[in-house]
Amino acid sequence: QVQLVESGGGLVQPGGSLRLSCAASGRIFSSNIMDWYRQAPGKQREWVAGMGSGGTPDYADSMRGRFTISRDNAKNTMALQMNSLKPEDTAVYYCRLAQASSMYWGQGTQVTVSS
Repeated sequence: QVQLVESGGGLVQPGGSLRLSCAASGRIFSSNIMDWYRQAPGKQREWVAGMGSGGTPDYADSMRGRFTISRDNAKNTMALQMNSLKPEDTAVYYCRLAQASSMYWGQGTQVTVSS
């Protein structure tokens, strides 16, 4: 079993920055993919960014250039640096880990971008 815990959410003004973290624990394989998703009120959950254990990041088009994903495989952690935040970035942000044929989700952390 794998547990994921997100942290770092909060209230930020438009144009500001936040750094989210995800800590994974449990039986984690050396080969896996970790992703960030988000879900805004009344909308479907959408993929934000992802990174395999091999280290190649990928981003949704609307986040590219503003968000940066990083991983520390030795510590089983992942981060999402979010810059130039917009009100439409307001959502609950979730961490996901996929390995073998299983997927695990964190409980989410709220990000609110508002003046």
